Amino acid sequence: MAKQNTILVVDDESSMLRYMETLLELESFRVETAVNGLEAVKRIERGPLPDLVFMDLLMPEMDGLQALERIHKKKPEVKVVMLSCVSDTAKVVQAMRLGAQDYLTKPFEKHELDKVLERCLGTDQANVEPVCEVEELDGGGFFLAATVAMKKIHNEVGLVANVDIPVLILGESGTGKEIVARLIHQRSARKTRPFMKVNCAALPAELLESELFGYEAGAFTGANKAKPGKFELCNKGTLLLDEIGEMPPHLQAKLLHVLQDGEFSRLGSRASVRVDVRVLAATNIDVQQSIANKTFREDLYYRLNAFTLNIPPLRERKAEIPQLLRHMVARMAEDYGRTPLSLSPRFIDACMNAPWPGNVRELGNFLKRFLILGDESVAIKELAAQTASAEAEAAQAAVPANGDLKGMVRNVKDDAEIQAITRALMQTNWNRKKAAEILNISYKAMLYKVRQYGIKPPRNRSLHFVDKD
Repeated sequence: MAKQNTILVVDDESSMLRYMETLLELESFRVETAVNGLEAVKRIERGPLPDLVFMDLLMPEMDGLQALERIHKKKPEVKVVMLSCVSDTAKVVQAMRLGAQDYLTKPFEKHELDKVLERCLGTDQANVEPVCEVEELDGGGFFLAATVAMKKIHNEVGLVANVDIPVLILGESGTGKEIVARLIHQRSARKTRPFMKVNCAALPAELLESELFGYEAGAFTGANKAKPGKFELCNKGTLLLDEIGEMPPHLQAKLLHVLQDGEFSRLGSRASVRVDVRVLAATNIDVQQSIANKTFREDLYYRLNAFTLNIPPLRERKAEIPQLLRHMVARMAEDYGRTPLSLSPRFIDACMNAPWPGNVRELGNFLKRFLILGDESVAIKELAAQTASAEAEAAQAAVPANGDLKGMVRNVKDDAEIQAITRALMQTNWNRKKAAEILNISYKAMLYKVRQYGIKPPRNRSLHFVDKD
């Protein structure tokens, strides 16, 4: 018999407690209630732990934020959903920082509650397979989450989208920072208004300033007529400042003024322009190091850092690669008017083992080449070479500074070759001829390397080396 989930509802309004009890019991949840934060903390300390807690923000004796902080310190595994009013924006942000799983704005309807329950508990607790969440974006692109880390990002986007504050998006190049920014915009109240992007690293300082803030006629040579900047064009919408860490310091000061006061001046003008723009910022730099080096303003960082999303690199979420492959191939085939190519287990394994330093962007570019050429063996050879090169570099970086230089280099090279050959043999079920083709070496060289390094199939395998096609 399936376990019955227990939900603790914490609210000082008896009418809200009755409403929640009715809705949750209809879905066969076991419901407990508490009238303030202190009572909820004592209940959780007493155990057993509830599967989910709904906590009101404003309550006597101990409010929701205080209770959330106490619960998260003592029992961080407990999932807490905050119940808030529209006017509690600052407290909702604070709750997210303290570890809230989700939030609901009162009053809410059953379908809104159902979505929160699905995100926090899942629709089928007996299903151990991870569910892949895919959300299509207006104008192209998609957000895919299949790992715990990316589902957390997806959930945090849902939390912060309707809280009209700046968001700082951090992550390596190619991880999907712009996708996350577009998803925030699409889920916000500004979704019908413009979404614009400015790459702060792509333009010199003078052009970047005019791109952001516009200029008046005669402001500089060639400015024959006035031109509005992105802040004016994006009024009531969302502006993504990509590579914000590359913005020159004097423009950082002007941006800070816009964020604080909501106004700025065009180049060549003394008049102020007022705008209502939500700013999202993205960067792949080490912000703290840049602040220490005086290349990024600390006050601007704290203004942008109302909420931060850290996008993990692809190497930390490799479990998503099979879903990303299938989704990308299907979309690309449709875009290019081609028949989707089937992906063999061998191809998927090769992609799973590749390093992908360029993250999802590199994966997408690789798939485009694969779709155009349509040759799986060529694609696998490319991945094998990349993997071997990355492993050699990693091994070389790990070599200590002292010791015999020639010996260390030889060991690094040997280790990289052994790993690359073993992986190719495993991919081909220990067929040395096919493994040689993958590594783009002769069959004779493969035989020599196998003998040289003493590479053999694992003892627990019944097969031996096979060289027949």
